[in-house]
Formats: sequence, C-alpha cells, structure tokens
Amino acid sequence: MKEFHLIGLGNSLVDILLELSDAEFGPLAFEKGTMRLTEREEQQQLLTAFHGREPRLVSGGSVANSVIACSQLGGKGAFIGCVGDDRYGLHYTEEFRELDIDFANAPLVGETTGTCVSIITPDAERTMRTCLAVSSHLAARHVPAEKIAASEWLFVEGYIFANPATGQLAIRESLKAAKASGTKIALTCSDAFIPQVFGEAFHEALKQSDLLFCNATEAMAVAGASTAEEAFAKLKSVVPNVVVTDGPNGAFLRYHDAEHHIPAFECKPADLTGAGDMFAGAFLYGITHGIAAEKAARAANFLAMKVITQIGARLHHGARDYWREACV
Repeated sequence: MKEFHLIGLGNSLVDILLELSDAEFGPLAFEKGTMRLTEREEQQQLLTAFHGREPRLVSGGSVANSVIACSQLGGKGAFIGCVGDDRYGLHYTEEFRELDIDFANAPLVGETTGTCVSIITPDAERTMRTCLAVSSHLAARHVPAEKIAASEWLFVEGYIFANPATGQLAIRESLKAAKASGTKIALTCSDAFIPQVFGEAFHEALKQSDLLFCNATEAMAVAGASTAEEAFAKLKSVVPNVVVTDGPNGAFLRYHDAEHHIPAFECKPADLTGAGDMFAGAFLYGITHGIAAEKAARAANFLAMKVITQIGARLHHGARDYWREACV
C-alpha cells in the first residue's frame, strides 16, 4: 500500500473569480471561453477596472483541481508545483494544508505566484487571463522522486508541455521516477493546442502513459480525427486506457480492454470550467479504491455535473455525499 493514491504535476495557480454581465464583458473585446497568457500588469488593469467587486480567491490549476477532488472524496493526495512567498502563494499552501494534500515544494522566496483571472458570464462561459509567473519555473529539480515512488498514480498536466526549457524536463523526470517505482501514469491534454504545438514531446510522454484524459476537441487533435467517436477508436492503438469526455454527450471510456459509453447527467450549467478536472480526480479516486471503472466514471460524471451547476471549478462541500448518491 503506497502512501499517496495520487500525486499531480502541474501549474499552481490562484484563481481570481470575477462575475460580469454581458454588458460589462462586451467592451473588453475578449474571445469568450478562451484562455490567454498575460503579464501581471494586464491582469491588474482588468481587476482595477472592476475594483468595486470583491473577487473570490480559490487555489487551483487544472491537475491541482483533480488532486483536490480526489482528496475531498477521501483519497490521499500530493502535488508538485511552484508558488512564491507572496500573499497568493501563502494562500495556496495554507489551503492545501487545510485540504490535507502534501504540497511537495516550499514557496520560492522573492517570487510571484501564478494567478488566473477567470471572468464568468451569464452563459456559463469562463474567459481566462493567466499570468503563470513562478508556476512556469517548474523544472526537473522540483520533482521529488521519492514522493512519486510513494504514489499509486502520477497525473501530469498537459499545460506543462508549453514550457520546453523547464516544464518538459520536469515531465521527463517525473515519468522516469514513476517508471522506476511502478507508479502508474495518467496524462491530460489540458487544451487542444498542446498536442498540436508540442506534439513530439506530448506523444513521447503518451507512449509511456497508462491512461489519457481528454475532451472531444483534444481527442480529435491527438488522434487526427473528425469526431469524438473516431478519435476514441483511434486512441486504442496509442494508449492502453482512455477517457474522452464530450459534454452533454457523456463520456467514452476504455479501461482494461472493456469499453463503455457513460451518459451525461442533464443540468443547467452556471460555469463550465472544472468539469474535466473533477471527472479525472473522481475517476482516479474510484479506481484507487476498488470501484469498477464504469461505476467510477458514472460517479465522476455526476460530480462533474454538480461542479458546472455552480461558480468555480471545485466543490466546496458535499462531494462525498454526491459520490455515494451516484454509486448507489
């Protein structure tokens, strides 16, 4: 029995949630639902423009959200990422302490923590302006091989491939540690541009992975397919186990050679971001706790539905109750 069920490798970002009306959003001329990297100054200008609001702070990052989900359900989690010793970094590490997640690296002195201003509009879309700051410094030296060895699964965030000089070396180092210790490897695309732009490094990691999580758009990018179903079929020859989530069309699952289609749960979305992160974290919790993959995926779909019916990428209460409800 290993100490951790799941260890994540990813960007440590504090989400700054900002709810705007369509009238307020329009003049910004942002493309809705996109994520763009920005400098700190642009973020600050955006927040200053709406200084009358009190934005909510939530510790996150894609794979970090999955580790949090697993932990909330009762799994033991750890996370590898970089934060600074500023107010956001201290907020991040304190939240992880409260969540009982082992944060592998101490805050880096004098550095600025990464933040993501998430603008949520009435149509449930989330438009993100992200300043990676010190989170982009994640490198091979920050990877604790002994903690990966002490974990059943390593979960690698696709966004990290976007830093060839540092992040890709961190991924390589983490995969090496996982292979040496029998830790299983799960990989997420994070965004379709990752396999499109950093395809060589991504596919090199995918060859070593046991499980891939992707949404329909990402799956089509990885497999060179024109539909989610076609991508799911093509991925058979690429990775042993795969989950392709497709919003209201449910999820396609192949695990230990058995294939399933998991229907979605109907709902009225309030904020679409976080569904994939929740699905991955909940599914990994299930398969590390003896739950059959099909049942774990159904429960993961249910929790993903619960996430998108509220604001924010994390369930702050009720996760275990929802899990039990879905597993009946």
